[in-house]
Amino acid sequence: MTVTIHWLVTTPRLPAGMLTLQAWDALRASESVYAAPGNPQLGAVRAAGIDVTELSVDDALDTLLERGGLWLTTAEDDEPVAKQLSVKLAADPSLATVEITFGSWDPPGARLLDLVAVIDRLRSPGGCPWDREQTHESLAPFLLEEAYETIDAIHSGDLDHLREELGDLLMQPLLHARLAAEDEDGFTIDDVVADVVEKLVRRHPHVFADARVDSIADLNDTWDALKRAEKPHRKFAVDGVALSQPALSLAAKLLSRTSRENLDVPLPETAADPASSEAALGAALLGLVAAARAAGLDPELALRKAALDFADRSRAVESGNKSG
Repeated sequence: MTVTIHWLVTTPRLPAGMLTLQAWDALRASESVYAAPGNPQLGAVRAAGIDVTELSVDDALDTLLERGGLWLTTAEDDEPVAKQLSVKLAADPSLATVEITFGSWDPPGARLLDLVAVIDRLRSPGGCPWDREQTHESLAPFLLEEAYETIDAIHSGDLDHLREELGDLLMQPLLHARLAAEDEDGFTIDDVVADVVEKLVRRHPHVFADARVDSIADLNDTWDALKRAEKPHRKFAVDGVALSQPALSLAAKLLSRTSRENLDVPLPETAADPASSEAALGAALLGLVAAARAAGLDPELALRKAALDFADRSRAVESGNKSG
């Protein structure tokens, strides 16, 4: 006799019980409802007056093939039972008819909740000793390191590499938010996200409101005006520039800020021999940065590419010396 198995798939990343009407109808209509122990929907389903029998993965397949019924599962619980059932049905399709219903599913970004939970576990009692001893200051170098490694991945053109490095980079702000949440006057990752969402909506009135822009120049003007209104404590054009960034990037950003405000700030005079002193070298480099900006070039990227090319040539020379 062919039995009917109703496969009800849910996500553990939404509040328990937040299921579709079709899912609730299927649960109430089924004579037998089964789930793996610890299924996150168990409490909500039982609170609704529906009896659920908990089965181990090993027992679930035999019970479902013998009696039929509804298997309440998440995508994670689903895999071992689903694989075994697929093998059985491939050998004998008459064993069961399977009806699949998606009772809930992950919205975009839902897997971020998994990363938040993992970081919380690492920082909690019984977690990782190394993670538990970190501070904002001790983690700061890793934030820079992961950012640079992400840039390397972008330049490599390897999407798999970029995917990995973006994950490592994403972990850093979540770690800092977790540390801040432990402070009595701190904040949580939800506070961080709420702030940035509010900021993005406010700074894009042409998307989220009825403002009109006719060009990229209009967008830049609107963005600058909104930033000035948000940060009245910044009195000068160069206020707020990140001073800890690499010197070439810092110089380019400062020149960009003064240029946008149409400030005619004279550059230092360049000595005939830029290597004659630190001041002369700095003036020459600043002049090069200004020239690069005028030509539409990124001086940091240009020097980086030249340095990487130098590294390649160095390897070639070293290889030649060894082979000789």
